[in-house]
Amino acid sequence: MTEQGREQHGIPVIAIDGPSGSGKGTLSRLLAAKLGWHFLDSGALYRLVALAARHHAVSLEDEVSLQTLAAHLDVEFEGVDGGVESRIVLEGEDVTHALRTEQCGRDASQVAALPAVRQALLQRQQAFCVPPGLVADGRDMGTVVFPEAGLKVFLTASREERARRRYNQLNEKGMDANLQRILSDLATRDARDSERSVSPLKPAKDAVVLDTTGVTIDDAVTRILALWREVASKTR
Repeated sequence: MTEQGREQHGIPVIAIDGPSGSGKGTLSRLLAAKLGWHFLDSGALYRLVALAARHHAVSLEDEVSLQTLAAHLDVEFEGVDGGVESRIVLEGEDVTHALRTEQCGRDASQVAALPAVRQALLQRQQAFCVPPGLVADGRDMGTVVFPEAGLKVFLTASREERARRRYNQLNEKGMDANLQRILSDLATRDARDSERSVSPLKPAKDAVVLDTTGVTIDDAVTRILALWREVASKTR
């Protein structure tokens, strides 16, 4: 079923896009929890492809093999409904924490630039759109994956702010972190995501752009919930 068809069947979608560190992951989970909807972390799928490539000794430049891995990912998402992500299991192995390392993020950014991989994951992402609704977090949710989403939000924040958030997040998890390295990695990822030939990172034409620099997650969630109520009231 196409995304337009899903929308016609009454399944609401909120698409949250933005660069790494803009807060979209945490915000999207909280938003899904408050609405009682399903949650799609599209970035996790690209990280899973990158991790599977490492496990199977597949080069991150081998687009054909990566496409095959993406199309046949043996993955289970446990406990993601209601915005809470407890475990992600790849080929029988709990990889929840492995997916959040900086190396995996760098690999995923490289993999995500490959058109064949993006195409292989498209239907898998769209399959998350089931009742009662979906909050989809990524970089092309509103432009490619769910172009008919009822609400599209593009989160931004200064690169320094995003680096600081990532640094604090890694420290809280007891993982090694270097602020300057993170800042450099973000610059590289931003350029790769914005300049790739397929599904580049950019706001949808009808997206609401929200700068989260200096804004708390709770305030951002409140703002988006208010936007969604406005949209929902117009469709009743």
